[in-house]
Parts: sequence; structure tokens; C-alpha cells
Amino acid sequence: MNLNPPHNLPSNFKLEKVLETNIGIIYFYGNIVVVEAKEGTTVSHKSGFSTLLQGLAYLGTKPWVYIAHRVQSYSVKPTDYKYLNKVTTLKAMVVVAYSDIARSNAELESKFCKKPFAVFDDLTLAAIWGKQFIK
Repeated sequence: MNLNPPHNLPSNFKLEKVLETNIGIIYFYGNIVVVEAKEGTTVSHKSGFSTLLQGLAYLGTKPWVYIAHRVQSYSVKPTDYKYLNKVTTLKAMVVVAYSDIARSNAELESKFCKKPFAVFDDLTLAAIWGKQFIK
């Protein structure tokens, strides 16, 4: 599959699949999953469950890292991290935030996540950080 990646990640991150869903666009770079939610969306267990199932069906039993690439303004229900905490193949969470308020929101969310969690302002650094959790 020869997809044109929309992100300027290092060459060892190969875009394998793009999934357009009701909450946004999901990019699968092997075991690194970059999610770009739509403007104004509320990402929650209820709104994101079918998207999560589609992603898990594609990934199978492979370990993976979730990167929330927050290029749009949207809200997250942090108490719903309890559902992601139960996904055994999910190894880490990363938020790429480009404003102080987005960073503060992500730091609050980290309190609800039991997985390794980091906040970056650069997608490449986030992907490199996440790759360490893929064995």
C-alpha cells in the first residue's frame, strides 16, 4: 500500500492505513496510531467505541501506542480513560498539544490514565517516545 502520509515523521514510520470515522481521522503507522479528532467533537466512550473496535480489529493482538494529535479544538471525557486502561494491547498514550490550555487539559487527563502518558508539542518527538513501548 502506497499512501501519502500527511505527517512529516521519520522514514521508519510507514503509513499503512487511514480510517475516516465519525470522530475524526485515524492514521496507522504500524503500531503507532495517530488520531486527529474533528473540530467540536466530544471524544468519549460513547462516541469513540465503534472507532476503537475498528482500530482493534485492524491491529489485532499487536501492541500499540495512541497519539492524540490535537490539531483541532475538541473535548475529551477524561473519566472514560477507565475503558482504555483495560485495553491490554494499548501500551502508552501521548497527547500532542499546541497551546497552553491544551497542554493543561492533557495534564489533567493524565491523572485518569494508568498507562504511560506523555504530552509533547511535536508529533515526531511524540512518535519516537511512543515507539519505545512497542516490543
